[in-house]
Amino acid sequence: MALRHAVMAALLEGEASGYDLAKRFDTATADFWTSTPQQLYRELERMEGEGLIRARVVEQERRPNKRVFSLTEEGRSALHAFTRRPAKPTAIRDDMLVKLQAVDAGDPEAVRTSVMERMERARAKLARYERIRERLLNGRSEEEYLRETDHVGPYLTLLRGRYFEEENLRWGDEVLSILDARAARRAPR
Repeated sequence: MALRHAVMAALLEGEASGYDLAKRFDTATADFWTSTPQQLYRELERMEGEGLIRARVVEQERRPNKRVFSLTEEGRSALHAFTRRPAKPTAIRDDMLVKLQAVDAGDPEAVRTSVMERMERARAKLARYERIRERLLNGRSEEEYLRETDHVGPYLTLLRGRYFEEENLRWGDEVLSILDARAARRAPR
């Protein structure tokens, strides 16, 4: 997947400025696709040049004018074609796993602290995901939302994020339990 596909998917929610897209990337897609603002702005320029998106200038009082982007029919076709291709398999590249692999020769307490910090981040993400879920549902049940919404994609990616972080917490609990049991066996008596 390229950044352009994530941008086009974000523009399905409606037109947005580069700044708005950067904020969406920080909140809505940060857990499955990241981008720096510089990468985003460069890609917007390329995509506009290729006809995948269209820009228009919005005049503002007391602020500089801004450009807002929207998806063109050509962009929608490209996004459609992207969804037809098989997804590439994911690979886990995680320095935490390397630390755990090396824990026997390393500092078990430092690794334990890293696991606890990861779990704390997972809890914070779950809290954020719950706020996003509440905003999406807007007082409706999940069944009502899914029946009434025109855009199910944001909810599906939210579910994946929630499940991922819930699994991080389960995994972290098990890792801590194993490390604690190992430390107890090795403690001087």
